[in-house]
Amino acid sequence: MASLPLTLLRNARLFAPEPRGPCHVLVGGGRILAVQVEPPAIDPSLCEVVDLGGARVIPGLIDAHVHVTGGGGESGPASRVPEVALTQLTRGGVTSVVGVLGTDCTTRSVAGLVASTLALRELGLSAWCWTGGYQVPPVTLTGSVRSDIVFVDPIIGAGEVAISDHRSSQPTLDELARLAADCHVAGLMSGKAGVLHLHLGDGPRGLEPVRRLLGDTELPARVLYPTHVNRKRGLFAEALELARRGSCIDVTAFPVAEGEDALSAADAIAAYCESGAPHARLTVSSDGGGCLPTFDADGRVAAMDVGSPGALAETLAALLESGQALERVLPVFTANVADALRLARKGRIFVGSDADLVVLDDSHRIREVMARGRFLVRSGEPIAFGTFEGPPARRVR
Repeated sequence: MASLPLTLLRNARLFAPEPRGPCHVLVGGGRILAVQVEPPAIDPSLCEVVDLGGARVIPGLIDAHVHVTGGGGESGPASRVPEVALTQLTRGGVTSVVGVLGTDCTTRSVAGLVASTLALRELGLSAWCWTGGYQVPPVTLTGSVRSDIVFVDPIIGAGEVAISDHRSSQPTLDELARLAADCHVAGLMSGKAGVLHLHLGDGPRGLEPVRRLLGDTELPARVLYPTHVNRKRGLFAEALELARRGSCIDVTAFPVAEGEDALSAADAIAAYCESGAPHARLTVSSDGGGCLPTFDADGRVAAMDVGSPGALAETLAALLESGQALERVLPVFTANVADALRLARKGRIFVGSDADLVVLDDSHRIREVMARGRFLVRSGEPIAFGTFEGPPARRVR
């Protein structure tokens, strides 16, 4: 039986991300068509009705840093992480994703990243990607960062360019300035975000290169978008000052061991909210599919973990369990990311926005996920799968 053209979500307690109270949400053509206190009068033959029973409905989560083609490779070819599967994202409430290359720009390519990004679009998500990776000069698809952003639809900026890290190419300030300028001008030419996404290692220089760029050039602060800023407490303190100067900063939802000189994403978000820094300049990402290595004194990988796209939902649940108000922290996962990346129909629920919706259960866990008007998760379980995942009967032959 063909699916009905409209879906009516009744009895939703809406956070858009601001609290809207009990609402009924009409979805059609992949967009939000109506948000009303009273249910709209709709021909039942045209509409699937889903009664949410007062459950909280939030915008789909936006993950701006996922190694969709797999990260790793820092301990030999066998340490290359596999590609991220669709359900790894959807189980965690992620409806929009930005793919990234990391250390390995040799066996991984921008062409492969763009292909994987387009595949996620075919499977029902909204997806974009960064061009380049750790190294400078960056690897590109068309020969330059500027033309990649201008001419390749999914590419919205460059990154993750590594600074303050032993794995970086040790870029000079002039090289970073030219790269950020290319991003900025390409963003103006294309109407895209045009930002430089910067990987922060745990080196002693910290965010000093970014401060120098802001002090020595005319680049707008919004063009510089550093991530992993919670990996050291001192680095996070630097990042707070950077946010006050106008840059958007990104914390990573990686695991933090007891006694480690780092902040969990939940602790970093809570601390940021109390700091007085501009609330709209903080985002959180998962580093999903990325290798999380621990190096010994000789620079060899001593231990390795892999980032999980589900870490965003886990971080949100941890914040709510600690007593944080949903409307206070939700923009960090939704509206703030959409604004930083200039994704006009994402991160908020309003008439005309994309129908990317997540339903939370009473334990703050993901219950339902709708992306572009189509349910991908029901009752906590995926109902849509990638081509090579899921039960054998669901796979394309």
